[in-house]
Amino acid sequence: MKYRIALHKSEEGYAVSVPGLPGCWSQGATEEEALANIQDAIREYLAVVDDEIRGQDVREIEVAV
Repeated sequence: MKYRIALHKSEEGYAVSVPGLPGCWSQGATEEEALANIQDAIREYLAVVDDEIRGQDVREIEVAV
């Protein structure tokens, strides 16, 4: 899957967040490190969501943009 991210350079390195996944963010000393870290953060975020909705009536829909 593809996710849009927001990458912000700071004095300490790079901060990165995923606007479509509230609270999903990470950081890194370099842009490459920040991008690798946000991939891990997205995986962990989605794993938590899967655990929280387990056993519920969950459905998928397709949305044309």
